[in-house]
Amino acid sequence: MVTTHMSRRAFAGVALTGTAAASAVSVLSATPAAAAPARPAPALPLPGVDPAALQAAIDDLEHPPSTAAQLRVGGTAGHWYGTSGVADIDSGRPVSAYHKVRIGSVTKVFVATVVLQLVAEGRVSLDAPVRRLLPGLLPARFAPITLAHLLTHTSGLPDHVGIPEPQTAEGVFRHRFDHWTPREWVATATHGPLKFAPGTGQEYRGINYFLAAMVIDRLTGRPYGHAIATRILRPLDLTRTDVPGDARHIKGRHVHGYLATADGSLRDITAYDQSSARGEGDMISTTDDLDRLLAALFAGELLPQELLRLMFTLPPDDVRMPDGSPARYSTGLQQAVVAGVPLWGKTGETYGYKNAAFSTRDGRRRFVLAYHPTTVGSGDQSEMVARVAALLVAGPAS
Repeated sequence: MVTTHMSRRAFAGVALTGTAAASAVSVLSATPAAAAPARPAPALPLPGVDPAALQAAIDDLEHPPSTAAQLRVGGTAGHWYGTSGVADIDSGRPVSAYHKVRIGSVTKVFVATVVLQLVAEGRVSLDAPVRRLLPGLLPARFAPITLAHLLTHTSGLPDHVGIPEPQTAEGVFRHRFDHWTPREWVATATHGPLKFAPGTGQEYRGINYFLAAMVIDRLTGRPYGHAIATRILRPLDLTRTDVPGDARHIKGRHVHGYLATADGSLRDITAYDQSSARGEGDMISTTDDLDRLLAALFAGELLPQELLRLMFTLPPDDVRMPDGSPARYSTGLQQAVVAGVPLWGKTGETYGYKNAAFSTRDGRRRFVLAYHPTTVGSGDQSEMVARVAALLVAGPAS
């Protein structure tokens, strides 16, 4: 079974190009790491919300080929919501704010928040060895990996071994209902030696948060989704956000995802077994719920300030990504810069679904973009994120 979030192609790891982005910067590209918590920078001017330009940005469903898009802009610098395309190509129903989508790796924001809440309550330490928290999962030959290493993608865990990684839509459909137990999935990522000593490098890996969700299971005595619901969803009234567990289908109104097959036809990929993405890419939500999550989290409603600061703190400068670039993932978030303006948030994707949820640290500008690419393994899937981010931070090209 292929892992459904395709984290190797996470957009922040590549230099994005495109007409809109090229006029500003390489949008949401890697930025220098900081050894200390990110200090509030002087507020840079932000452009006003341009409804016509934003609508045009999401109406371009050819770059990348997509069936639908929706964008919610929030923050004190202006609000806007728009949609494009259809939620279901058979019925032709338009997308609405009530439609749920698979959010992929944006799930990690929820998981990191709950772990930090447990730290705040004294129920676990970020320095706790994973081997002690989850006995029998990690080989004794591994150097100690801590909970903090998982949350910052600095564990050095090996690549998965023995899992299909389809390169075509047909391959994806052959494995869409493969099911893995948590122990089976972890076992695929524990062969061979660590890729680097824990804490000395950074590599974005879903298995880190898969394990973090298992830590929540063990500490709370319930599946991690119960902690998400009681600690985040109910307090914030995020009524359209779900942790699906073993459910293959999306409950309630939702946008369907599709993949283009070899003959050019679109095939519905909405139903999918999410067992390999548990805790790191399996959640379902709406643009409105994700906007409210970012607003509450950044405002300090979910975490004490000393722990919230960890979400805006990158590893030291000598901690590098596999390609030698600076680390860009903090605890639960990633940092990106558009036209000199730092943004914090998370991207997420699974087959037929792609998302970006980002905000300035001061909350002046937030955006949640959800759209539905139909290609597998395409390098241009982040073009829409680039267009939208450039408009919201740099403004329309002159």
